[in-house]
Amino acid sequence: MPTSSAYAKVNGVEMYYEIHGAARDSGTGAADPGAAARRPLVLLHGGVTTIGMSFGAVLPALAADRHIVAPELQGHGHTADTDRALTVPNLASDVVALLDELGIRQADFLGYSLGGLTALEIGIRHSDRVGRLVLAATQYHQDGIHDEVHAGDFDSPRLPSQADFEEMAEAYAACAPHPEHYQDFLGKISVAANAPLPWTADDLRTVEAPTLLIIGDRDFVRVEHAAEMQRLIPRARLAVLPATNHMTLMRRTPVLLPLLNEFLD
Repeated sequence: MPTSSAYAKVNGVEMYYEIHGAARDSGTGAADPGAAARRPLVLLHGGVTTIGMSFGAVLPALAADRHIVAPELQGHGHTADTDRALTVPNLASDVVALLDELGIRQADFLGYSLGGLTALEIGIRHSDRVGRLVLAATQYHQDGIHDEVHAGDFDSPRLPSQADFEEMAEAYAACAPHPEHYQDFLGKISVAANAPLPWTADDLRTVEAPTLLIIGDRDFVRVEHAAEMQRLIPRARLAVLPATNHMTLMRRTPVLLPLLNEFLD
């Protein structure tokens, strides 16, 4: 359960967010001494999911001694959609505006899938706001995604299972302000997921933050593409989790938590 939750008006979006874990010193933007003076950690969830669906497995451990800020992006979870286009730059702008609202000058970021794209945009366009950057199941170009994912081959083990799709629908119905809009939202997110991404290889070379790239060996993202990102981002490292697909990546806590804790600390 979150320590607190609220809504913030950012860029015309009523953005829902949760606070988990240790308190933050409002004067410095750093965590209190009991949290080892760590930067706040921003969690950015995957597409068509919620905070809990994306991070429920790792959140308790991460929040044990960190100040966590976890928003739900436009149209996701408790955050209502608007007529505005659902684009990565728009989502990143919302997150930065939320941090301004909360008085957080700099944070670490853990972004998963759509949240990883959002975090990468922040790392490129707002580098001064990022301490450390974790990009989970994140590509910088659509060619980095396996063909069967783009084609929607639902027989592929890389894609969500029927049970995964049912869990997404149930989560949307449980907390969305307008659950009757689910099919419209799926259409909008599908367009966003296949849209060209706004970066070049040269953009990745400008990322200043130490960066941890994490994918599963059966993920949406090609291993070769993740390795290319690791070469392009100056201070990047790459972890490929074995026997792991897109939907199980953030649930592999015995492997994932040691990686995250070592890197973020």
